[in-house]
Amino acid sequence: MKAFGALLLLSLIYVSSCHESVDSRFDSGSLPRPLLVESRKKVKISEDVALHCNSWRFAVEANNLSPWKTIPRECRDYVDDYMNGKAYKSDLERVSKEAILYARTVELKGDGKDIWVFDVDETLLSNLPYYARHGYGLEIFDDVAFDKWVDKGTAKAIKPSLKLYEELLKLGFKVFLLTGRTERRRDITVENLTKVGFHDWEKLILRGAEDKGKPATQFKSEKRGQMVKQGYRIHGSSGDQWSDLLGSPMSVRSFKLPNPMYYIA
Repeated sequence: MKAFGALLLLSLIYVSSCHESVDSRFDSGSLPRPLLVESRKKVKISEDVALHCNSWRFAVEANNLSPWKTIPRECRDYVDDYMNGKAYKSDLERVSKEAILYARTVELKGDGKDIWVFDVDETLLSNLPYYARHGYGLEIFDDVAFDKWVDKGTAKAIKPSLKLYEELLKLGFKVFLLTGRTERRRDITVENLTKVGFHDWEKLILRGAEDKGKPATQFKSEKRGQMVKQGYRIHGSSGDQWSDLLGSPMSVRSFKLPNPMYYIA
C-alpha cells in the first residue's frame, strides 16, 4: 500500500512538472494566434426599410425605374442580404427552370440555325465578390477597377445558368454569347468561361472599336440583327439587364435574370 502511495505521488509530481514545462514553452508572447473564421454578420433590417427596398427592387426588375447610377443608400444591407441569401439563388433557379421548360417545346430545324443568346456578366459569370467590395452598387461604377477584376479571371459560374446552358446544347441549340466586354478582354473571358464549365459556344461577340460609345441596347440589337440576316433564328435570350433583351430584333422568348446591383442602358 505504501509502495502504491509513493508511486501515485511520483506520478503527480511528474504531471505537474510537465505542465510547468509546457507553460514555459508557450508563454503569452509565443502562443499561436487563434484561428479566425470570417463570416458575414447579418444586419437586422427594419420592416419599413425592407418594404421600401423590396418595392424598389421590384421596380428595377420590372424596368419601371428611370435610368439609375447607384442603389439607394438605405438599401445597401437589403441588397447584400438578397444577393447572399436564399432569395437570389431561388430567383435564378426559377429563371433557369422556366427557360428549360420553354426550350424543350421548341422544334429545331436541324440546320444549325436555331440559337440562344446569352449575356455574360451576372448572366453566366458572377462578379459578386467585386460588387461586395464596392457596396453592392452603392458606389458609382468604375470601369477601370472593374476591368482589373475581370483580368483576374476568377469569376464563378452562375450555376442555374450553367444548367440551362448545358441543357440547350443537349437539345441541339447553337449558343451565342453577346457581351459588353471589349475585344481587349476576349482571351481572359474565354479562359474564365471555360474554366468554370462553359464550352462549345458557336460565337463570342464582344465590343469592337466601332461599338465604342454605343448604348448597350443599340449595340446588342445591331448584333442580333446581324444574326438574323445570316439566317439564324433566335428562339431565346438570357440576360440580367433589360438592355440585353430589348430592341429589335428580339428573341421569341426573353428571360431576365435578377440584378439589383447596377443598371446598364
